[in-house]
Amino acid sequence: MVIPRLRARRHAGREGTALEAARARLLIEESPEIVLVVDEDDVVVAASRRARLSLPGVAAGQPIPAELLREDAARVPVVVPYAVDGHNERLVYLSSRSGEMAAYEELRSGFTAAVSHELRTPLARLLVLLEAAELPGADARTVIEQARAEVGQIGELIDDVLFLTELETGREVVSLGSTPACPLLREAADEASARAELAGVRVIVECEEGVEVPLRARMVRVIASNLLENAIRYAGEGATFALRARRWRDGTVLLVGADNGAGVPAEDLPRLFERFYRADRARTSRGTGLGLAIVKHIVVAAGGTVEATRSPEGGLTITCSFPVSG
Repeated sequence: MVIPRLRARRHAGREGTALEAARARLLIEESPEIVLVVDEDDVVVAASRRARLSLPGVAAGQPIPAELLREDAARVPVVVPYAVDGHNERLVYLSSRSGEMAAYEELRSGFTAAVSHELRTPLARLLVLLEAAELPGADARTVIEQARAEVGQIGELIDDVLFLTELETGREVVSLGSTPACPLLREAADEASARAELAGVRVIVECEEGVEVPLRARMVRVIASNLLENAIRYAGEGATFALRARRWRDGTVLLVGADNGAGVPAEDLPRLFERFYRADRARTSRGTGLGLAIVKHIVVAAGGTVEATRSPEGGLTITCSFPVSG
């Protein structure tokens, strides 16, 4: 009976070690602070979501920039060395000085002002419709339908603002394991088919079977839906939009939305992921101006990158790249 007990203890010990490791990974990932794990060669082993969002270029497997380990006017590094199974590593906490908090408050204030501005437009249109309904001979049914569309626009904007806030504060978990991409891309395309047909945009899905992305299923749907909606709103009648998922030569996984439509001027491309930014041609659209900002936050939070380029056919291509897993 001794041997079975020993085996049971060893099994329980292995399970306990795996559980502790999973807890440690989750604590780092979900920390509201900028936290890095660095090995003895100054290579980043892990980084919290806040670190990945706040420090562009910092990623697991890459050397930590030397300046992050030095105290400066912006941050004070707190380094905690430790050893596990003969590996010497360090926890690096980058706490901010008051100047960074002031910058955050300025950003928050600007975001609030932008939301207020964006809400005023549909509210003003709604008020005009209500006033028009009181005019003699007004078509009540038409006015009601138009008012309903404005209320829907306001609701969509509020939903997007709340979702983006959850992403930015880390309350919405982006990645827990990997998810097969193809079924979700096809599902999103099917759901958008009626809107695409109405806009005169042809939608196709080109998917490499078996491709998985390091995101929860909900986040894959959000990315696909926002890329589709962006093309339906702006590509123009007669355009074709392709939603693609494939594995690149180095193992990197790509989610791509590409159209051959009206395109975006080169000077607007770097700003497409800014909240509420719209190119001149898109300013009359009823979109919230947050779709691509949401896409960027999801991709970056999962350790990936996102880029907007002009398609060879003259349209717009959005490429979301996710690092090799494992």
